[in-house]
Amino acid sequence: MSNSERVLVAGGAGFIGSNLIDRLLERGAEVVCLDNLQTGRADNLLHLSREQNFRFVQGDVCDPLPAELTAKRFTHVYNLACAASPPHYQADPEHTMLTNVLGTRNLLRLAEEHGARFLLTSTSEVYGDPEMHPQREDYRGWVNCTGPRACYDEGKRAAETLAFDFARTGRAEVRVVRIFNTYGPRMDPDDGRVVSNVICQALTGEPITVYGDGSQTRSFCYVDDLVEGILRLMAYDGEQPGPVNIGNPHELTVCDLVDRVLALTGSSSEIVRLPLPQDDPRRRRPDISRAQALLGWEPTVSLQQGLQETTAYFAAEMAKEKSAFRFGSQQPALAAAE
Repeated sequence: MSNSERVLVAGGAGFIGSNLIDRLLERGAEVVCLDNLQTGRADNLLHLSREQNFRFVQGDVCDPLPAELTAKRFTHVYNLACAASPPHYQADPEHTMLTNVLGTRNLLRLAEEHGARFLLTSTSEVYGDPEMHPQREDYRGWVNCTGPRACYDEGKRAAETLAFDFARTGRAEVRVVRIFNTYGPRMDPDDGRVVSNVICQALTGEPITVYGDGSQTRSFCYVDDLVEGILRLMAYDGEQPGPVNIGNPHELTVCDLVDRVLALTGSSSEIVRLPLPQDDPRRRRPDISRAQALLGWEPTVSLQQGLQETTAYFAAEMAKEKSAFRFGSQQPALAAAE
């Protein structure tokens, strides 16, 4: 990637978006981040406050895009804008749906106007509680279209529809990634995801929450591996590949994850079991054959290594919070671009 490329990352203050921005800047791109900070965190971008090739614009993709975004042409548009954990996207289901539909349309139109390549971050949630295992991209899913997760699951399905309609009609060059469970530094400790929940509870000695009997499976991909897959898909110059799964095919139960974190942290936290949420998937594992064939991509970070890095991150964040509370210090706010 050269410094002649100007990139918009919508949702760039989030966990995945901020890690993506770091990689884009390392590759020499000029990057603009658009985020409403509903679930994204300014802290994730504070280290970029003196970066000349980075600008932050606070705004919501559901609204008309700020005029400053159209002043200079973008070459690439990444759409990561949407709350992605159930507690967050269920808190305002109407906004979640509109972010996926109206927000995606707004960004697609921007890409069309600028002649930019557009990448949508979709999700393994489009497969619902899958009857096919592992999940291939041609599996149409088993989704409860009226349940409490539907604002996100169906919203992402609608976003994919819009993206591929723009591609079919020649209005924009489109790439769609279906992201499976991802973890790593800059996760929000309060987002309700299993990895952040278990690690933070273990570090603080609080009871570890396991929903159901813990036999449900997940496949966890470290964020660095995910970002590499996203970058490779955006750079892919072949014919329209359709949606591409990016995730780690190593499958384990939630109970296995808890055991690994307890061993890693040395925590004596007890385990508390709560009812399984409605429509929570029983199994989740990607078939990554398409990513391997088209992108030459597969994950390289082991679960043990990734958990060590993530645990170290959360431990450091907790230490900073204790220090700030003790001395009454505050971090500076991230200033939006004028």
